[in-house]
Amino acid sequence: MTARSLAPVLPVDDLLAAVAVYTRLLGVLPTFVDGDRWAQFDLAGHRLALAGRDRAADHPGVLLKVDDLRSARAEAVAAGLPVEEIQTGPHEHRCVVTGPGGWPVVLYSPAPKEQQ
Repeated sequence: MTARSLAPVLPVDDLLAAVAVYTRLLGVLPTFVDGDRWAQFDLAGHRLALAGRDRAADHPGVLLKVDDLRSARAEAVAAGLPVEEIQTGPHEHRCVVTGPGGWPVVLYSPAPKEQQ
């Protein structure tokens, strides 16, 4: 598995309010907001993701962008981790792995532009 990026994901109940707070705290505008589903901030080479309506769990987790989602999923299965089936979202293909301690690890790859 080749990982391309790693980002913490924080679940929030009110995404627009959270975006306003993090915009002020971080001093930057979000790089992506998708309604009440999802927002991302990029700062100093790092990404912070906020999960509103589109979340894997009600506690923080990790977002891991991979080159080959099927291969990454197979590696998680081989490691004996609980792994969900691959799903297609509005902008990505993803599956949720439950890591040690119960933390969600969302493996994903962007959907081709024609699917968005």
